[in-house]
Amino acid sequence: MSIAEMIKAHPDVAGNLNEPLATAVRHAMFCAAICNSCADACVAEEMDMRRCIRLCLDCSDVCTATYRIATRRTASNEELIQATLRLCIQACETCAAECEKHDNDHCRRCAQMCRECARDCRAALETF
Repeated sequence: MSIAEMIKAHPDVAGNLNEPLATAVRHAMFCAAICNSCADACVAEEMDMRRCIRLCLDCSDVCTATYRIATRRTASNEELIQATLRLCIQACETCAAECEKHDNDHCRRCAQMCRECARDCRAALETF
């Protein structure tokens, strides 16, 4: 199932899909899951990973809010979608910067996903 196809099928979208926004939604969903997984992996690390855990969980929550708000197309609230995209960029950049400080696979993967999500949210913002 494609989230883009689901959004495209919405009566208020009428087939006129905003591709960059659909990509940002998809990556925000992935980023939420990956940040959540990274936070859990950080719990298992022997070093103090409290800050990384907190930022991963915050990023996961912001990404979740972003994809949920951006997939709602009835009576579109573009101002809120834009604000949420901007917040998602900030959360992803903050999380990526922290994860990049740690030498483990889960943090490297999380940082990469956060960077991709921030990039796609920027591209989506340019469409408004």
